[in-house]
This record gives sequence, structure tokens and C-alpha cells, in this order.
Amino acid sequence: MSHLTAAFNHGKAFIPFIVAGDPDADSTVNNIVAMANAGADIIELGIPFSDPVADGPVIQAGDLRAFAGGISVDEVFAIVAAARQQTDTPIVFLTYANIPFKYGYERFCARCAELNVGGLVIPDLPYEEQGEIRPAAEQYGIDIIMLITLTSGDRVARLAEAASGFIYVVSSEGITGERDEFDQRLSSLFAEIRQHTDVPAALGFGIHTPEQAADLSRFVDGIIVGSAIVDIAAQHGTAAATAIGDYTKTMKAAIA
Repeated sequence: MSHLTAAFNHGKAFIPFIVAGDPDADSTVNNIVAMANAGADIIELGIPFSDPVADGPVIQAGDLRAFAGGISVDEVFAIVAAARQQTDTPIVFLTYANIPFKYGYERFCARCAELNVGGLVIPDLPYEEQGEIRPAAEQYGIDIIMLITLTSGDRVARLAEAASGFIYVVSSEGITGERDEFDQRLSSLFAEIRQHTDVPAALGFGIHTPEQAADLSRFVDGIIVGSAIVDIAAQHGTAAATAIGDYTKTMKAAIA
């Protein structure tokens, strides 16, 4: 069993997201450790990218702050290495396809394996185009996290059957960002996914309050939150760890 899948074995999983290097490397390490200590089951770490097509303005601003601090892919790996001295909580990368392509698929996946980064979320890499990176990912035991949306249609079965680690279900069309309402079809989408796999499925995009997390967790295996946490990082800068830890604890309690 993938160690990402195993993170769902003890109830609903909470998966918080932050941008690597926002606002600097040391703060990112502190934020990762704070989330882990507060009960995060998996931590999603975003590798900043110049054209993050799935990300809304809050996360894009986090990317820009990280770029201003001089972040690089090697420094992202260094951040994980530093965090690994304090926590073994599973980590996945949110990346865009050009980053591992330019770094070199085998080199990138080998480094992930060394640091126990268990999966990759790649929003701009459709399942049909994963052939180049999959051999390296499989060689090093890295899960390629499938994204399924309300518009996946007849592709749901194929995506679910190919899934490993966990499935990232996107709550709505469009980019990341806080939302107040969620499509009523989501429960049916999760039921359809269940027909094709027992790999756990977590819901992301837009969730930001404990009430939303509690309500949506009735029919999902996990809750993913990004923009709300990146916003906390923006508000508190290098001193964000305590607030991020408190928020993580509150959200985890809401779905427990």
C-alpha cells in the first residue's frame, strides 16, 4: 500500500497546502512542522511556477513572494530535507509539468524518493500525457495523483482505475480560491469514483471554513485546503507558523 493511501487509514484526512519559499525557506520549514504537529495527515507543498494555470490570485501571490526570495527547485528539495529532520508526515508536491521535465524526470523522482515525497499533483499534465514521467515515478515509488473534476465525464472510470496514493477531486470549474457554495453533484461524483476504485479521494479547491470541511467530509475521504493557508502566510509573513498550526488543528478537528 502506498504510504499516502495509508494516511487515510485512521479517519478523514486533512491535507493543507503551502507554497515552498513563501516568504523564505526557513519559514516554510517552520510552517511544515507546525502543520505536521497540528495533525495534518499529508502536506501538499507547492513548487512555485511562473504560469500556474490552476491557481488563483492568492496562491499566485505566494509564488511571487517565493520568487522574490530567490526560490529554486533545489531549494525546495532543501526545504523538505530540513523539514524531514523534524517530521515524517507524508508530503506531496504540487508542481507543473515543465518543472520535473526541465529538472529531469529520473533525477527529480529520485530526489523525491530520497526525501520521502510520496506523490506529485500535476494540474497541467492529463492522464493521456503522463507516459514520459510515469516510468521514473514508478521506478522510485512516487504516486502520480489523479485529478478528477465534475467535467471529467466518461473519463472518471479510467482516471479512478489508474489512481494510486489518493485522488484529488476538484470541487468546481476554474482556479483555486475560497468559495462559499459547492456543487450539489459532488456527492454523486464521489459515489461514481467509488464504483471504480478503493483508492481514497480527497476534495479540494475553495474550502476554507471548519463548517464547510465538516459538511463536505460526510462523503469524502479527505479535505484539501490551500488558499486559506497561503492567505495566513501572507498576513503573518515569517511569523505565520503558530497561526497556520492553529488553523490546521481547527480544520482537522472539524472533520475528525
